[in-house]
Amino acid sequence: MTKNAPLSPRPVHEPALRVQSSAQLRARGVTVAQTAAQCLPGGSWQQLLPGVYLLHPGPPTHEDRVRGALLYAGRPPAGARRTVPAQAGPGYGEAMVTGLAALALYGFASAPPVIALHRIDVLVPRTRRLRSTRFVQVIRSSSLPRSQRRQGVPLAPVERALADAVGALTDASSVRRIVTEAVRGGHCEPASVVRELSAAKLLGRPHVVDAVDALLVEGRAVAEGRLYAMVRAHRLPQPLWNVELSLPGGGFLGGVDAYWPEQAVALELGARSPGQQRVAFAAEREHLERLGVTVVRVTPQQLRDSPSRLSVVLRTAMMAAQDREPPAYVVVGPR
Repeated sequence: MTKNAPLSPRPVHEPALRVQSSAQLRARGVTVAQTAAQCLPGGSWQQLLPGVYLLHPGPPTHEDRVRGALLYAGRPPAGARRTVPAQAGPGYGEAMVTGLAALALYGFASAPPVIALHRIDVLVPRTRRLRSTRFVQVIRSSSLPRSQRRQGVPLAPVERALADAVGALTDASSVRRIVTEAVRGGHCEPASVVRELSAAKLLGRPHVVDAVDALLVEGRAVAEGRLYAMVRAHRLPQPLWNVELSLPGGGFLGGVDAYWPEQAVALELGARSPGQQRVAFAAEREHLERLGVTVVRVTPQQLRDSPSRLSVVLRTAMMAAQDREPPAYVVVGPR
C-alpha cells in the first residue's frame, strides 16, 4: 500500500495502521462520507476519539489507546487543518505521553499497565486549545521537555512524567513506590526528581514530602553502593568510610563519606537533601582546605555515568599530596 492509496474498508490488523486521524485518512483518499459510513453500527471501523478512528471493530489495545491519544493531542489547530497538508511521520506533532502511562511504558513495575488506566496523560504546548476527552487528559506546559522515544512512542522524560503522575495521586504508598523505583531502577537521580516536584509545586503536600525523604534515603544508598564499587573496581586505596573530622581540641570540621588519611584526601558524596547540600558543604570544604585537606565532591550522577573519570580525579589528588605542605593534624571519628 502506498501513502496515497485508499484504505480498504475491511478491518486493518497492522498496528501502525489500526489507528488513523481524519487527516491521515483524507491523505489516503478516504472521504469523510466513507469514514462516517464505516463507523455506523455494524461497520468495520469505530471512532476512538474526536477526529481519530480505530480501523477495527474490536476493543482497542493499549497501543491503540496510546496512538489515538497522541494523534488527538498532536493534530494541528482547527484553523490550520484545511490549509496544512498531512505531514509525513506518525502525526503526533509536539505531543508526548506523560504521567502514569509514560511510567508504564518506561517499564515501571509500580505503575499500572496502560490498558488498566482510566486515562492517558498527554503533554502539549500551553498555547494549544485542546480539551481533555474520554480517556485523554491534556496537560499543558509553557516549556515542553525533549521527548524520549520508546518503540516509536514519544514520552516525557522520567522526571517530568513522575511529577505529572504524583500530581494526580493522593495515595501516599503509591507515590512512595514510584519515586523510589525511579531511583532504584536507575531511571534518574534524586536531585532531578526533587527539582521537577518543586517546579510542579508539589513539595507542600505532606505525602509527597514523606516520599521525597524516602527517595533521598534510597538515592544515597544507591550512590554509596556505586562509590564502594568504584573504589574496588579501580583499585584505589581503601579509605576510612563515613567519618567525621575534627580538630584535636574538639572543633568539628565536618563529615565526609571517605577519607584517605595518608594523602589527606576527603570525598563528599553530594546526596544530601537540597536544603543541606550547598551551604553546609561549602562551609565544611572551605575549613578543611585551609587545613591542607583536599576535598573532592562527587555527585550520584557522576558515579553512575563516569566512575572511571572520578577514579582518575581521586588518584591524581592522592599523587599531588606528595608535593603539598603537610596538612594540619585532624582527628578522625565515626560519623
